[in-house]
Amino acid sequence: MKQNSTTAHTHSTPATDRSPLNIEHLRSALGELYPRILHKSEVGSTNAELLAADESTPSGSLLLSEIQTAGRGRLGRRWEAPEGSQLAFSLLLRLRDLERVGMLPLAAGVAITDVIPGTSLKWPNDVLLQGRKLCGILAEANHLDTNPTVVLGIGINVSLTEEELPVAHAISLRLAGISTPREELAITVLRALHHRITQWQENPEALMADYRRVCRSIGADVKVSLPRGRELFGTVSGIGDAGHLLVRDHAGQEHSLSAGDVEHLRPADGGNYTSS
Repeated sequence: MKQNSTTAHTHSTPATDRSPLNIEHLRSALGELYPRILHKSEVGSTNAELLAADESTPSGSLLLSEIQTAGRGRLGRRWEAPEGSQLAFSLLLRLRDLERVGMLPLAAGVAITDVIPGTSLKWPNDVLLQGRKLCGILAEANHLDTNPTVVLGIGINVSLTEEELPVAHAISLRLAGISTPREELAITVLRALHHRITQWQENPEALMADYRRVCRSIGADVKVSLPRGRELFGTVSGIGDAGHLLVRDHAGQEHSLSAGDVEHLRPADGGNYTSS
């Protein structure tokens, strides 16, 4: 069941304010959920900063930044935007074990759909709005043998214009007509994220049921780009209990995939398929 959260609001004239976040306001609103909330005007990558944090940095620490000069997404893709135009942050988690860790980015994706109306997910965790990418999510791990640490990075396009979008298939809240001050958005997103991470730890079955309800990939014809240049074409038959993508190829064989770059395909004239 979806969390009952305050959602972002839709207005006819979207906000374009790019003033810095009020970090004291965020600490006051979120301090009971996150023990350390840090803010920097500029970093290379919020994920890289937290991955390099020493062992005194507690689990649940947050780092928010106005601009990332070396932000990155899945498969090493660069992800950059003008200062103050995104809500960009990373969360550090110290884990006792790595069981189900692959489901953590999926939980983050569900959290975004909880609070931004009209959003859905493309496996594993691309947040889509009006069929275009609104938000990137990247989980990275460190110290797996001694002190398992996962850093979860999230970047939501808030006020980017068409000319500022990092890729043509991206979108921002501004372009979708959704106006929410970044601080309000940060508070609602981070509360939802805390809820979904708790659910990931305590009730992963319920989390995956909610994930399947918002995953647009289920039932879609897809092309999956796999390691070593391989490609798989087929139809997504479901999402496994551990978050794996289940694809039935044209010969009827089902494949369970833990990694891959998915393109949704749509029929073109003549019955061939093209990317959507």
